[in-house]
Amino acid sequence: MSFSRRHFLGAAAAAGASLALPARAFAQVAPAGPVINPRLKARALAALEANRSVIAKTDVIGIADFSRMSRDPRFYIVDLRTGFVTEHHVAHGKGSDPANYGFLQYFSNEMGSEATSQGAYLTGDAYQGKYGYSLRLSGLDPSNSNALPRQIVVHSAWYAEAKMVENFGKLGRSEGCFALPGVSHAEAMVRLGSGRLLYAEKV
Repeated sequence: MSFSRRHFLGAAAAAGASLALPARAFAQVAPAGPVINPRLKARALAALEANRSVIAKTDVIGIADFSRMSRDPRFYIVDLRTGFVTEHHVAHGKGSDPANYGFLQYFSNEMGSEATSQGAYLTGDAYQGKYGYSLRLSGLDPSNSNALPRQIVVHSAWYAEAKMVENFGKLGRSEGCFALPGVSHAEAMVRLGSGRLLYAEKV
């Protein structure tokens, strides 16, 4: 197909006009970002404020919404400076869903429970462990005070991949850890890192 000089100039003028449009014109048609339950986000922010003395970095937080089914993205990484949010799948513990229905029924802080614990966590050091590159967690509440001795961490897992949802309608279950898909885990390791808040709850 050939174009005349008139066509070319017309196309260039249209392109120039689009560049001159204000950014808000594009923002109006941009896809909506992930939406966190406002009550859960408020609790996470309150936990951040209450634990400022031990949380060194307050720029980014992680929020796990265990009110949602495991088939749904329910782990959020939130940049509090810009408002930028990403959402991810995350598995819950076997002890929190004994019949494997795909949703968390119980929280537990008990040793050997293999359940997810609720509350505020402080992200710790990264290390190479049983599940590969992982992020240690310290519980900041009575409801998750055994996180370190229980070895509750953030790690990647095959049973947290989206393919599990496609095949079975739900994720597999962890032993209480925050198990993420590989790509999501990589983002969590970089953006959350050490010294930040991770908050887990049902609302």
